[in-house]
Amino acid sequence: MSFPTQMPAAPGAERIGQSTAVEQSRAVAEVQAAIYVARQFPREIGRARNSLQSACGSMALAGRAFYRFPRAGGAVEGSTIHLAKTLAQTWGNIQYGVAEMRRDDDYRQSEMQAWAWDVEANTRHVLTFIVPHAKFAKGKVEALIDLRDIYENNANNGARRLREAIFAVIPDWFIEEAEELCRETLRKGDGKPLPERVEGAVAVFQGLGVSAERLEQKLGRKRDQWTGADIAQLLITHKSIQRREIAVDEEFPQARITGAEIKNNASRKQSAPPDDDPWAGQNVAQPGTGIPQ
Repeated sequence: MSFPTQMPAAPGAERIGQSTAVEQSRAVAEVQAAIYVARQFPREIGRARNSLQSACGSMALAGRAFYRFPRAGGAVEGSTIHLAKTLAQTWGNIQYGVAEMRRDDDYRQSEMQAWAWDVEANTRHVLTFIVPHAKFAKGKVEALIDLRDIYENNANNGARRLREAIFAVIPDWFIEEAEELCRETLRKGDGKPLPERVEGAVAVFQGLGVSAERLEQKLGRKRDQWTGADIAQLLITHKSIQRREIAVDEEFPQARITGAEIKNNASRKQSAPPDDDPWAGQNVAQPGTGIPQ
């Protein structure tokens, strides 16, 4: 009985299924259609700027346009994914997305990809990255077990990479103009007088357990001296606290008593007259002496 010297290839190893072939054809047709439409309807810079001014003039966008979080004893500020998506829409002819390509539960990590494509300029920016199923909290790394926590962690990391991908295919001057417009909208507010906005900001932070004194300490001046820029900074901070990008105690630390203040308070108490002395602080004669104290 003879055996074949070479085993035949596994059947179907190079065969493409019907569903795969249809999906490949659909993807190619979609790309071709996007390029064709972009060439037929190129972007108009003037119309894009008008759309940008209209969008950034709204408090609904300006209030979500910036983030703030602590790092290395300071704070990092920048534009959010909400502003990035708005810029992509107003600039036009841009496609973008983020996807989880593979999840490895053994190594507790996910391989993800974020991308943005300027179809008209044929410029594409792709970021492939690994997201560990873990978070840094209370000075240590904690593993994520719950599926919802893993999903939210992947979504947050994906949104940050997607923001960078979108900004990579949009001109810098367009981004800077949008940021300045949003900051100007925050400074002007929603049409309310400045004193009313100040009281509203104080009330909002009191709901977070932050007193007006801590706000004044943060801004370096009393509330009656606050400006529209100060209210804008507080609004950005409040949104970052809501998104859990920064903790209340990190942004508004409690006032600490220094050693010098403790010594000064102690010396004042020692030099003060006793409370039970009825003649303390009075330039009168002591009884039976006739000599003023």
